[in-house]
Amino acid sequence: MKYMMFVCVDGDPDTDPAPEPDIDEWVATNDAKGRRLRGHVLAPADAATTVRVRNGQLLVSDGPFTETKELIVGFDLLECADLDEAIEVARTHPMARGGRIEIRPFADFEQ
Repeated sequence: MKYMMFVCVDGDPDTDPAPEPDIDEWVATNDAKGRRLRGHVLAPADAATTVRVRNGQLLVSDGPFTETKELIVGFDLLECADLDEAIEVARTHPMARGGRIEIRPFADFEQ
């Protein structure tokens, strides 16, 4: 099952004094196990462009659409047996401690 894992920053990081996991090790481990299909860091939020169409009118604005403390800073496309495995992959990501991870399954339109 495929999952999109959004890697976000927020204002409530973990205060555990233990060292954070190494991102290069996390990537290598999950790539080797075939669980991480693709991933990338995104440009900063100030490089974002928001596109909307309202009443047939194109509205384009710089930056993210909403004011938020949580910003998506990267993503990983996962292939996992089930949600439990996807949660385990997300739990070990370094940003799970310093930010927030959202896991979302791909929609299955064949059902």
